[in-house]
Amino acid sequence: MSRPNLPLNLLPNAPIAKKQAHKLNTHNKSRTDNYYWMRDDERQSKAVLEHLKAENTYCDEQLAPMKPLQNTLFEELKARIVKDDNTVPVKDGKYWYHSEVRGDDEYSRHYRSTSMSADDKQLLLDVNKIAAGYEFFELGEVALSSCEQLMAYSEDTEGRRIYVVRFKNLETGEMLTDVLENTEGQIVWANDNKTVFYVKKDLQTLLGYQVFRHQLGSDQSQDVLVYEEQDSSFFMGLGKSRDESLIIIDLATTETNDTWVLDANKPNGEFKALMPREEGHEFDVDKLDDTFYIVTNWQAKNFRLMTATSQTIADKTQWLEHTAHRDDVLLEGVELFNDYLVLSEREQGQARFVVVDQHNNRMALDFADPCYYAAVAMNPEPNVQTARIYYSSLTTPGSLYDVDLKTGFKTLLKQQKVVGDFNADDYQSERLTITARDGTKVPASIVYRKECFNKDGTNPLFQYGYGAYGYTIDPSFSSTSLSLLDRGFVYVIAHVRGSEMLGREWYEHGKKEHKQNSFNDFIDVTKALVAQGYCDSSKVFASGGSAGGLLMGAVVNQAPELYCGVGCHVPFLDVLTTMLDESIPLTTNEYDEWGNPNDPCFYDVIEAYSPYDNISAQNYPNMLVTTGLHDSQVQYWEPMKWVAKMRELKTDNNILVFKTDMDAGHGGASGRFKSLEEKALEMAFFITLVNKP
Repeated sequence: MSRPNLPLNLLPNAPIAKKQAHKLNTHNKSRTDNYYWMRDDERQSKAVLEHLKAENTYCDEQLAPMKPLQNTLFEELKARIVKDDNTVPVKDGKYWYHSEVRGDDEYSRHYRSTSMSADDKQLLLDVNKIAAGYEFFELGEVALSSCEQLMAYSEDTEGRRIYVVRFKNLETGEMLTDVLENTEGQIVWANDNKTVFYVKKDLQTLLGYQVFRHQLGSDQSQDVLVYEEQDSSFFMGLGKSRDESLIIIDLATTETNDTWVLDANKPNGEFKALMPREEGHEFDVDKLDDTFYIVTNWQAKNFRLMTATSQTIADKTQWLEHTAHRDDVLLEGVELFNDYLVLSEREQGQARFVVVDQHNNRMALDFADPCYYAAVAMNPEPNVQTARIYYSSLTTPGSLYDVDLKTGFKTLLKQQKVVGDFNADDYQSERLTITARDGTKVPASIVYRKECFNKDGTNPLFQYGYGAYGYTIDPSFSSTSLSLLDRGFVYVIAHVRGSEMLGREWYEHGKKEHKQNSFNDFIDVTKALVAQGYCDSSKVFASGGSAGGLLMGAVVNQAPELYCGVGCHVPFLDVLTTMLDESIPLTTNEYDEWGNPNDPCFYDVIEAYSPYDNISAQNYPNMLVTTGLHDSQVQYWEPMKWVAKMRELKTDNNILVFKTDMDAGHGGASGRFKSLEEKALEMAFFITLVNKP
């Protein structure tokens, strides 16, 4: 295929990294990593920082001709956002809570009032003020005590998801002297209004592994360790039961769950295991009044809903079945109300809700779009007759509904406003089914602007994918994508194996020894869309981040000729080396996803697709690679090494640029406007390539 090339003599000199051979030996197999030196856990190496800065300078120089377009796109994206906006108030206890943004503010202000429409709003937190002076700022969790007069909130100022917890007296407006450092960001109050629980992180692995109890007014050094997880393959989280009677420690690997509980009225007591830990048992449990509700995979691949009491919860053979397992329906979760349950399900790839009353009468809540995203929104109080549901599709802006749980009638509370001349009727969405090379039917969600699309093989196409951890990328509205659609792009989400789009089996067939299916699916969707006339074969673009960045890295190794340009963001690329090194953050949690390469079988599986290990002397697409220096999920050196090796081996003159945000982490830039610059950069990159002769 033809693709835009620039003569070498017109390009600035790309940074060429030094090669320093480092031998890696495992299972009597040897690899040489010439760029291993780029790893610096402290992020203080002069050589590393200078090389990253050189890459940033080169990126800026290389993309300088695109800068006017990037600025235009940024202003477009920014102009579509309502500058003065607020969330719909939600009642929790005595107050109604909401947030507001104004003007060019990057962050929200959080308020409460005594009624949904009251004018007596009280400012709880102005994030703009507390974020002032930081290049990066993320508000983690805000948690109020049972009396609603004490507030805890967590903040991350580096992007490494290491949070500091602070406290505020809402009666006086004063900040308390208590400060909790190196936490996961979650704060759970006991019912005595003076005790909080939090998870502390291991600063090397960045795993939360200890739960501490803190008494207000005391120093953190006096906090009491109440639980420590010895198995480093588990993630740890904290929560509270629906009826607020229990404080819950949630422990999870990809394939096993465990839950420990404590009476929230007796914070000085001991956490107890809710049931015996059982390898391969995945479940989520909540409690309302005297009943536990368990979404479980016990004898149910796609999960079922069981109930238990305090006397029977520890013995699953005594559980009672509420909603049976179905081969063609995935049960994703349940929201508990006093008189109803709302089941979140997925059938044939599409989310839906089923309302169940006390007499087991069931009512499905359906939506009209051919493909959409829907989720149970914030419903803090169980004693209500309505549930808030969030809905969006590729052509429908985000919409918040109150749903009458008796009748199913939906009342629209608010729909995202898109500033400008946006008209949903100008756009068309489709759900396609693509046959992959092994005969598997792969869903794809598509949207385009009607007047720009002819299905004659002339449109540019932008394809996105993720495909890992069972995480499903549902088709939802994005005002930013309008800038591509209005320029004739077709936008596609390839729902590759590795998500749970088509149930638990869909996930299992895209992980471990089956991971190659994710890459095949993405490639085969591209080929099918070209064959069906959805796009010009020379104008196909792809993008993915994190595990989706791994997808991009594998795809460009295996089918580089299909893509004109690729965006690869905070990408997981050096899979084999990372998964062999337990000192790297989160490695041990990932064994159930990728396999443990200390096992020779999984070593071979990962080596066969690991993007860094499979770069070869061939032509590659134009590529834009981004990362954050303080990324806690995928370390900066993975894309840094990958780009260096790619420059060494690739045989084309196509653009390869690498940009590192020296202040951000895995989530990229913070703030509602600053983050748009990253989106505008990628769009400008793709649009410029489309328009090159």
